[in-house]
Amino acid sequence: MSKTEKKNILVHTCCGPCCTHVFQYLAENNFTPYGFFYNPNIHPLDEYQTRLEELISFAEIRGYPLILKEDPVDTWFEQVRGLEDCPEGGKRCQICYKIRLEETAKYASKSDFDTFTTVLTVSPHKNTQIINSIGIELANKYSLNFLEADFKKNNGFKKSIELSRKYNMYRQNYCGCIYSISSDK
Repeated sequence: MSKTEKKNILVHTCCGPCCTHVFQYLAENNFTPYGFFYNPNIHPLDEYQTRLEELISFAEIRGYPLILKEDPVDTWFEQVRGLEDCPEGGKRCQICYKIRLEETAKYASKSDFDTFTTVLTVSPHKNTQIINSIGIELANKYSLNFLEADFKKNNGFKKSIELSRKYNMYRQNYCGCIYSISSDK
């Protein structure tokens, strides 16, 4: 790939604030990020809609392509049934990461993307090693490349906060699922 040629990358996105720094970083490093919003874990519905609206607004302002995929909320609840009381960052979260990254990988493999990643690692509350290992596993399963990253490094999380302020974005105070509401506050 030449210095001027940018490579398309499908990026699992959870919200606008997490995308700010990550998309800027990717664009500065010869990628054209395509946001992929798939988050059946985000509850309640008004929170889901608020996060989605913020992401759409950011994508429009910055000119980033955005792909939306929605599933019935029951799909997510079925897959984490029995794990409601798991601590934040535990088995339920790992399953949740895999659900969302697998849908991203499936879409990438059917849509002529050969590389995907996620913005999840910009959060200091997420286990980057687990997220990257899931991404690598799914890349192998779907014959793709996964861009391993720890986007919070080099003040990435701080930059995302600063950019969120610049764009006057809503910043949520919990990860997303109904079970994380009380544990993240």
